Amino acid sequence: MSSSPVSGPAMFRATEYSPILSPLALALWLGGVYFNVFLAVASLLLLPFRLTAAVLALQLLLIVIPLNHNNKLGRKLSRFICKYALGYFPMTLHVEDINDFAPNQAYIFGYEPHSVMAIGFCAFSQDAGLFPLPNIKILAGSFLFYIPFLRQIWTWLGMVPATRRNFYRYLGAGCSCVIVPGGVREILYMDSDSEVAFLKERKGFIKIAIETGRPLVPVFCFGQSKVFKWRRLNGKVFNEIARAIMFAPVIFCGRFGSPIPFRQPMHVVVGRPIAVKKNPLPSVDEINEVQAMFIAAMEDLFQRNKAKVGYADLQLRVL
Repeated sequence: MSSSPVSGPAMFRATEYSPILSPLALALWLGGVYFNVFLAVASLLLLPFRLTAAVLALQLLLIVIPLNHNNKLGRKLSRFICKYALGYFPMTLHVEDINDFAPNQAYIFGYEPHSVMAIGFCAFSQDAGLFPLPNIKILAGSFLFYIPFLRQIWTWLGMVPATRRNFYRYLGAGCSCVIVPGGVREILYMDSDSEVAFLKERKGFIKIAIETGRPLVPVFCFGQSKVFKWRRLNGKVFNEIARAIMFAPVIFCGRFGSPIPFRQPMHVVVGRPIAVKKNPLPSVDEINEVQAMFIAAMEDLFQRNKAKVGYADLQLRVL
């Protein structure tokens, strides 16, 4: 990792790359879904019934078995993934003013966009060693923690299910939390010519920030939307179903049709904290006011930094 002086604006870059170890790290990090499908299909086609049942039972066991974030093997694997996967792109973390962040303060980082997969938020993983702030938890989609192998890897990387209970719990324990407010619903509105941030209906994280008095921090990742090729299924019926479930599954792939992303530099830009006055019972007007401040800060962060990282013509749609 390389970094700029820790005073005022700061930059931290993951630099480790290996033509063998980096793809391996990425496969471990992102290939869980592919591996589970392959394992299930291969077992059904090639193995006798008893062995197939044993494989499926193992997969079910891995969904429910308790996990320990501090597992020694898991932490070693997490450090390996962070070391070689983030340097593959490479990933660079830009902090507009590092002096704005106090190590004894918990923050709520609102990360955009989601894209096909919000992989840029791993710049905040403790084992990545990029952001110099202790005790950071990354809140990821709860459904990911019902996928064998992927569940284990992402837990060791410092991620937890994005539930309201976890949000309050970790903020109360003094941890900063990284969340993607737009979530998977942003996939409904993605296109190849612009970025989208689905924020205008997202008020839950704003309410929690006010209730706990934690500062809100806008974060935008440039380049993330370019690391996968994707295609969203179209059609009136599909669109109605997607809107009903608030999620639009997409077909996506990386290099050679694999889950390995394309090598596309990613720039994660961290804005300045927005001070939030604590109020355990915020009014609707208060929530709307803070939400408007956050959206304005996100748009400003995007506009001020897009040319600096090579995306001068890119547009942001806030929905």
